[in-house]
Amino acid sequence: MGVNVYGWRSSGVNHVLIFELDPRNHLSEQHLMELAAIFGVIWTLSLLSFLYSASLSISPYVNPLALTVIMIVFILNPMKVFRHEARFWALRVMGRILAAPFFHVGFADFWLADQLNSLVAALLDFEFLICFYVRNGDWLNAGVLLTETDECVENDWVIRPIVNCLPAWFRFAQCLRRYRDTKEAFPHLVNAGKYSSTFLVVLFGTLRSLHDDEYEDALDNPYLYLWVFASVVSSCYAYTWDIKMDWGLFDKSAGENKFLREETVYSSTSFYYFAIVEDLVLRFAWAYSYILTEADYISGDLMTSIISPLEVFRRFVWNFFRLENEHINNCGKFRAVRDISVAPIDSSDQSQMIRIMDEEDGVIHRRKRKQSKKAKDDKQKLLSEESLEEADNSAYIGNRL
Repeated sequence: MGVNVYGWRSSGVNHVLIFELDPRNHLSEQHLMELAAIFGVIWTLSLLSFLYSASLSISPYVNPLALTVIMIVFILNPMKVFRHEARFWALRVMGRILAAPFFHVGFADFWLADQLNSLVAALLDFEFLICFYVRNGDWLNAGVLLTETDECVENDWVIRPIVNCLPAWFRFAQCLRRYRDTKEAFPHLVNAGKYSSTFLVVLFGTLRSLHDDEYEDALDNPYLYLWVFASVVSSCYAYTWDIKMDWGLFDKSAGENKFLREETVYSSTSFYYFAIVEDLVLRFAWAYSYILTEADYISGDLMTSIISPLEVFRRFVWNFFRLENEHINNCGKFRAVRDISVAPIDSSDQSQMIRIMDEEDGVIHRRKRKQSKKAKDDKQKLLSEESLEEADNSAYIGNRL
């Protein structure tokens, strides 16, 4: 996120306006990287404490639980410390996401819900964490090599599939809400169809695993083919939506920017071509994962540890072009002003803008200004016409005399 914010700011993408943040008080890329560094240190200490728990004479499974508690206390801390405004902004957005479709959907709402769709593996880990501490009553006395986790992974056919579908459900519900508010079937209902395809992928994947023991050969399992078909449809659907709708690429009027769009923000077109190929490759990562794990080239857990960060990287790249497209399209249906500069804003310019905003009459709406100018011109024209008419009347009277 720190790199995303740096890229947006340096390229002139007005993410502050798009996310409706306070221009005087929001997290910069330095703040985000600082938080990431602090969390990274805390996570590393927790991991080292877990690995060397015997030397430290503490139960190993105290460490992940303590790490989770620390993070929860950080985000829910009501005191105005540790980026209070940013934390509670994120909590408000998360609250609207969880309550979808009962709240109006803003850009930040569906953007953050899209991030959750790339963090499904992390959500499943949280579900496993809760299940582990609830079902393993003697975890305080367990060793590091505890392996009694079947009930929380392999034999869980209800909770884990539901958690797997939750991010897609949030976006699905948001699309329905946006259709209700706008009455536009396209793109909102079509976008809802994209997320509903995830439900079929999870359903057939769960049924495939549930009935896998009934077949000597995995290829005899009919649910395997249904899962593959649903996954291909879902990946193609999502990739097409990424390129055409979210990024606005493959525009017919692209001109010199072949396969892209007429107007671009980032400095090199190679960034766009890399993103197109990268998104295609990683959208079908499930296929490589299945082939490698079924052929016993790599374990399922290790494959998950590789694929999950790659999905986060895909979303990281997606963020650049999604906000660029929103910026160029004038913030879509969430516009706050009609003109958005695509040039980077210098610190001196930003200070001047804030100073003007603080003045009582510092900002004059351009429409009002144009109208007042037009009224002034009309008044001058009317006065000139009246002067000419008076001159004609005087000449006529003079001639008569």
